[in-house]
Amino acid sequence: MLETRSVPLENRPRLPRIPLSKRNRAVVRALNRILVTYLEASRDLCETDSILFGAAVAVCHIIGAKLPTAGRATRQSIAIPAWKKRIEDRIAKARALIGRLTSFRIGNNRPRVVRTVGMAFAGTNISLSQPDITQKLTERIDDLKQKSLLGGSGFDDLARGQGSSTRIVFFRVIRRGSINHWSD
Repeated sequence: MLETRSVPLENRPRLPRIPLSKRNRAVVRALNRILVTYLEASRDLCETDSILFGAAVAVCHIIGAKLPTAGRATRQSIAIPAWKKRIEDRIAKARALIGRLTSFRIGNNRPRVVRTVGMAFAGTNISLSQPDITQKLTERIDDLKQKSLLGGSGFDDLARGQGSSTRIVFFRVIRRGSINHWSD
């Protein structure tokens, strides 16, 4: 218990959940009796916290529960918002599709590439055997590039709420098909 007093809060290992078995309860009861003397001698809340944390670590050691290595900071990683993850996934898929379409355009006729190109034009009346398929591929690639480049820029600004109105207008303009009509 004395070892954990000097460990800063951010470097303390995360404590595991322990099952409530008879053996574990007996260990906790025995340690509770010892804890009374330490808690009576504590001067402030920080010291009490250190004592209780040390007791919890001692229980984990006695019952054999694994603790993370003490050298690492146990601060939880910052979670990526779901909307940001969805946008990043869409951009990654668009870039992969751009690669496959470009590969098909330069003559790669492998089954996986052909299947992907077929899915890219699904729902349209464009067939891969048309004479102007290269033109259609170029248009589709340009469209995907524009969408992926537009969506990939400024996540941090969007998360902070800066520049969102301009970006929304830009999305509308792109959807209309011309960049000449800027409006706020």
